[in-house]
Amino acid sequence: QVQLMESGGGLVQPGGSLRLSCVVSGDQSSLNYIAWYRQAPGKQREWVAGFTSAGTPSYPISLNVDATISRDNAKNTVYLQLNSLKPEDTAVYYCKDFVTSGWGQGTQVTVSS
Repeated sequence: QVQLMESGGGLVQPGGSLRLSCVVSGDQSSLNYIAWYRQAPGKQREWVAGFTSAGTPSYPISLNVDATISRDNAKNTVYLQLNSLKPEDTAVYYCKDFVTSGWGQGTQVTVSS
């Protein structure tokens, strides 16, 4: 069983940055199967970033967010760096394990002045 624990969210002013962390514990063979999603109030959950089968970062073309995904295998952690944040980036950010279809509990990001 795999457990996912997100952290790093908070209140940030427009234009600010945050780095979110997703610590993966349990029987997970590769961090390549971990992706980030977000869900804004009243909206569907949407994919923000992930990895290809080759392990390279992958992002949706249609999503207008300054995000960079990375991982630290030694720490079993996947990061999501968010820059130039806008109020419309306000959402709960989740990480997902594609092997087990499991989700973390999410971390709230609020962008407001």
